[in-house]
Amino acid sequence: MKRTLLLLAALAGSLTLTAQNPKGGISAGMLTEISKGYEGNAADKAIRNALNTTPINTLALNADNIPVDTRFSDMVKTNGRTNQLSSGRCWLFTGLNVLRAKMIDKYDMGPVVLSQNYLFFYDQLEKANLFLQGIIDTKNLPDDDRKVDWLFSNPIGDGGQFTGVSNLIMKYGVVPSEAFPESMNANNTGQMRTQLATKLREDGIRLRQAPKGTDLQAMKVEQLKEIYHMLALCLGVPPTEFEWTRTNSKGEVINTRTYTPKSFYDEYIGTDLENNYIMVMNDPCHEYYKVYEIEYDRHVYDGENWVYLNLPVDEIKKMAIASIKDNTALYFSCDVGKFLLRDKGFADLGNFDYESLMGVTFGMDKKERVYTHASGSTHAMTLIAVDLKDGKPVKWMVENSWGETSGYKGNIIMTDEWFDEYMFRLVVDKKYVPASLMKYFDQKPILLPAWDPMFLPEE
Repeated sequence: MKRTLLLLAALAGSLTLTAQNPKGGISAGMLTEISKGYEGNAADKAIRNALNTTPINTLALNADNIPVDTRFSDMVKTNGRTNQLSSGRCWLFTGLNVLRAKMIDKYDMGPVVLSQNYLFFYDQLEKANLFLQGIIDTKNLPDDDRKVDWLFSNPIGDGGQFTGVSNLIMKYGVVPSEAFPESMNANNTGQMRTQLATKLREDGIRLRQAPKGTDLQAMKVEQLKEIYHMLALCLGVPPTEFEWTRTNSKGEVINTRTYTPKSFYDEYIGTDLENNYIMVMNDPCHEYYKVYEIEYDRHVYDGENWVYLNLPVDEIKKMAIASIKDNTALYFSCDVGKFLLRDKGFADLGNFDYESLMGVTFGMDKKERVYTHASGSTHAMTLIAVDLKDGKPVKWMVENSWGETSGYKGNIIMTDEWFDEYMFRLVVDKKYVPASLMKYFDQKPILLPAWDPMFLPEE
C-alpha cells in the first residue's frame, strides 16, 4: 500500500510539473459565463427533447423548400446505373461511366458495363509499387521527415482521381464486366485494404532498414510478388484475353470476337486519355489562372501527377455546358454530403435549416471551409445534364454510382447555387476548352505537397 501511495504521489508531482499554463483553460468563472449560452427556455427544451430521439437532419429539414424539378434542357445519352457498394472506387466508376456513355452512343449498344474490378486490381498493384518506390526514394531522409511520415500514413487506399483512370487504362486497357466481374472484396474493400496497408508498412520498414549496398529494386520485386498474390486471392486473376459478344440497342447480336484488354479499348473507345483531357478546379485557397501539380498524387509511379488549372466557377460552367450540349459526359467531383436529400437525390442550400434548429449562424465561405477542412472534394460522379433558362444554368444532374434505386433514378440533381459552393473538380475534353484557357498549361506547374487540405482522394 505504502509503495502504491508513493507511486501516486510521484505521478501527481510529475503531472504538476508538466501542467500547461492555466490562463488558457476553462476556469470556474468562465464556465459560469459560458453556461449562459443555454437559456433553457421553452424553445430550448422542445428542441432538446426532439434531438434526444431524432437525427439532426430530420429536424433541420426545410419544409418550405420547393419540390425537386426533374426537367432538363440538355442531357447526355446514358444507359443504366452502376453501384460501387462499400468501396471508395467512385473515381473509377465515374471514369468508366464517362467512357461507356461514349461507347454506347457511338455504336448504338445496349447496356454495357466496363469492369471496375479489372482496373482496380492494377490500381492496387500500382499503388503498392508507388508506395514502395517512394520509400526507396526517401530512404536517406530522417524517420521524422514529413514526407516519410505521409508515405507511411498513406501506403494504399481505394480512393483516387482521374489521372488514375487515364494512366491505368492507357497502360492496361479495359474489359467488359462479363470478362472480369466484381468480387466481394472489390465491393467491400475495407478488410482487404487493411491487410494490404499492414503488409506494405512492414515492407516499407524493411526497405528503410536494409543495409547499404542492398539491391532495393530486387527486394521491392519480391515484396510486390506477395502483394500480387494477395490481390489475386481477393479479386481474381485479371484476364489477358477474352471473348465478348456485342449487341445493339435492340438486343440483336452484332458479332462475337476475341480481344485483349488493349485491343478492346482501342476498338471501342480509343481516346488518348493522357493527352486529350485537362482537369480544371475551383479552389479558392489558391490563385486562379495558375496551373498546379500535387506531389505523389498519382496511381502509377511512372504515370502523371495530378495537374490542374485553377479557375473561377463561371469559367468551368461554360466548358461543362459546351460538353453536355455535344452529348459528352464529364468526370465531376464535389462535396457530395453537404445539404443533400439522399433519398430524393437533391442537393440544395435550402434543404436544411441548421441555424434555426441550433440557434447559431454558420457563416464561412467556400475558401474558409476548405482552409479549415470543413469542406473538400469527397466523391466523383458523371455530369450528364444541365437545365438552362435564358442561357443561364439553373440546375445540374450527375449520374451516381450508388445504384439504380439511390436518389433520383440513380442520379443527383443539384441547384446552380449548390454547384457554386460544393463543386470542385471537372475533367474536360480539350475540344471544349477555349484557347485562352489552354495557354495557361504552358506554365510550369506550381508543386503542392501531397498533404494539402484540398487534395484527398475521392471515395
